[in-house]
Amino acid sequence: MKAAVGDRLLVHANTVGERDRIGVIMEVQGSNGGPPYMVRFDDGHNRLVFPGPDAVVVPK
Repeated sequence: MKAAVGDRLLVHANTVGERDRIGVIMEVQGSNGGPPYMVRFDDGHNRLVFPGPDAVVVPK
């Protein structure tokens, strides 16, 4: 997985009734665009994310 600052990270919900989480990548801490990423989610929280197979990077 590769990302750049400004790309969006979409994390699909893995439980029925949960919403997908969407955030903007604020910082790429891995080498060559790799994880981990500092992400500001739509709920206003910033989190360090190591995306799993349920996550997709949407280029800006």
